[in-house]
Amino acid sequence: MPKPYIISALDIGSGFIKLAVVSKKPGGDDFEILGFAREPSLGIRKGVVIDIQRVAETITSLKNKIEQDCGRKINSVFANVGGSHIFSTSSRGLVSVSRADQKISEEDVERVLRAARAISLSSNKEIIGVFPKEFIVDGEAGVKEVVGMEGVRLEAETLVLCGFSPYLRNCSQTILNAGLEVSDLIPASLASARAVLKDREKELGVCVLDIGAGTTDMAVFEEGNLIQASVLPIGSSHITSDIAICLRTDIDTAEKIKLEFGNCDISNSKKNKKKIKIEGEGETLSFSQRELTDIIGARVLEVLDLANKELKKISKQGMLPSGIVLTGGGARLPKIRDLVKKELGLPCRIGASKISSTFQEDPSLSVLYGLILEGIEAEETRENILISGKGFKNKLKKFFRQFIP
Repeated sequence: MPKPYIISALDIGSGFIKLAVVSKKPGGDDFEILGFAREPSLGIRKGVVIDIQRVAETITSLKNKIEQDCGRKINSVFANVGGSHIFSTSSRGLVSVSRADQKISEEDVERVLRAARAISLSSNKEIIGVFPKEFIVDGEAGVKEVVGMEGVRLEAETLVLCGFSPYLRNCSQTILNAGLEVSDLIPASLASARAVLKDREKELGVCVLDIGAGTTDMAVFEEGNLIQASVLPIGSSHITSDIAICLRTDIDTAEKIKLEFGNCDISNSKKNKKKIKIEGEGETLSFSQRELTDIIGARVLEVLDLANKELKKISKQGMLPSGIVLTGGGARLPKIRDLVKKELGLPCRIGASKISSTFQEDPSLSVLYGLILEGIEAEETRENILISGKGFKNKLKKFFRQFIP
């Protein structure tokens, strides 16, 4: 009987750091949660690790807690990387087909994607990943699967995801300082997309908006390919700060007010003059529901305006049949789906993740769930390589299959 896969996933977020260890039987659909823990983030600002030692201590604490609970040693993790320093740019690669019979091989695909990496970046920027949009064979565009086709010239239109090198190194070093190896670093937007998007949505055209605490991660897919990715520098913690400033209260009380009374129903806010009273730090706060809704709505509208500008860059404003999929902790705001539909002119749904049948469905866990799925796929790929003995070729084929429908 084959051994179950054991995967550890680490979500380094601006609001919370989450660590989960799961077990999955080969061929099975459900995960068994061996351990899960989370702690508030300290030393992280807008998705970026700014205090390596402090964050490493938090991760170590989570690691120790889970190891005690499940009696299993954690050696490595699949982790996310975030922050508004992450950006994307388009690039094209061009190579000549190498084989004498002019059949395109997997090595040719690797070479053309490597050629697409030849872009001009400043010394403190680096490439995170290259994602093919389409292949072009002898001038014929729109080809998805090129291996085995005949041609002389192979081109690839790609999206190149880049980031600020010091911040990327901070993320890796933090995990290493916590006594863990890094199995892979995956952009938060891609992890969320992996968790909440359906294949049909990616084919028709869809945008995932992961509203985290410090940032909002955005990824756009069409024809199964990633065509745009960005990180917006606003998250749900900005809403909390706005409430604290406008209502002149402390940040903990502001967070409580947001969670208990907040909503995005700005269309009816003028009608809702209901007074709310709440006990703060040694005082009683009194405010109207209309006032609170206007505070929250203004910040959410700012996020949506930034998202709309990103869609304009790729001429997809109002042009995504599968619309917007909202996830992340900010997606739990009441009436936010209606506001998105109205402002962006697109259908919208809340994308919530469910790690197992015994685990609560929660949009704030989408990154963690996506990391688990990535880890499971990596383990299956590694096992297939060991079984087949074909090594590099099978690994390459598996790698490209996740990007090419």
